[in-house]
Amino acid sequence: MRLVQTLIDCDQGYTEPALPQELRELYDGDLHFRASPAARPLVIANFVSTLDGVVSYEMKGKAGGSTISGSNPADRFIMGLLRASADAVIVGARTVHDAGAKSLWTPEYTYPDAKLFYTEYRLNTLKSAIPLFVVVSGSGRLDLENAVFHSSVMRTVVITTPAGSDELARRGVAALSSVAVHPLNPSGGSIAPEAILELLHGQFQVKTLLHEGGPSLFGQFLAAGAVDELFLTQSPQIAGRGSDVTRPAIVQGVEFAPGSAPWFQLVSVRQNAAYLYLRYRRS
Repeated sequence: MRLVQTLIDCDQGYTEPALPQELRELYDGDLHFRASPAARPLVIANFVSTLDGVVSYEMKGKAGGSTISGSNPADRFIMGLLRASADAVIVGARTVHDAGAKSLWTPEYTYPDAKLFYTEYRLNTLKSAIPLFVVVSGSGRLDLENAVFHSSVMRTVVITTPAGSDELARRGVAALSSVAVHPLNPSGGSIAPEAILELLHGQFQVKTLLHEGGPSLFGQFLAAGAVDELFLTQSPQIAGRGSDVTRPAIVQGVEFAPGSAPWFQLVSVRQNAAYLYLRYRRS
């Protein structure tokens, strides 16, 4: 049974399938990733946005991506598929907050019906059952009561500053056996994406990193030239923006001049009803 229909797929020429048959049927095609051209992880990003480019309503209880997607099953399946394809998933502290206290970043959390297929895929390709979860928080002000910090199956790495490390220690992070804190010195007020990638590549052998936001952290990676692919679900709603309300797009806090703006090539387009699932690769 297909969850999506392939309209365009320019990523051809592979002789061996990457996905098991069940996932190929649900995705209506295969999913291959290129090796990173540099000594860092390949960085793929995944967002959902409205037709007018909003990725969050910025409202209490309605700030997460599920409000934008309407919890669309195909979007959740693709999110799980990308998590199953990655060695690690990275998010900013705000994304953890907006997702809710019970959220996990495992493949099957978003689409439980494909749990067995995701697990088979990971064990056969990445030789591990669950991706590493990475949170970037310069301040260290994280709610350590959230479920993701108490998972018995998922390891969490918090990348922070020396001051953030002190704050996490004060909050009792040492009692959480599945959480490791790695302080990095900030550069220009934030932790440099290059330093994050060097840590994940060198210390945790991360080859493929899935970036799930938020817009500020994603903008920093984009400005550093450290985004290789973008998966973007276009949800068929319009959120609008008031004059006194800031509703973010996929990039926030960074702006590019016409001569330096990143360009991407369209790789594939898939469809489910009025939703489009777009895949781009950095030119």
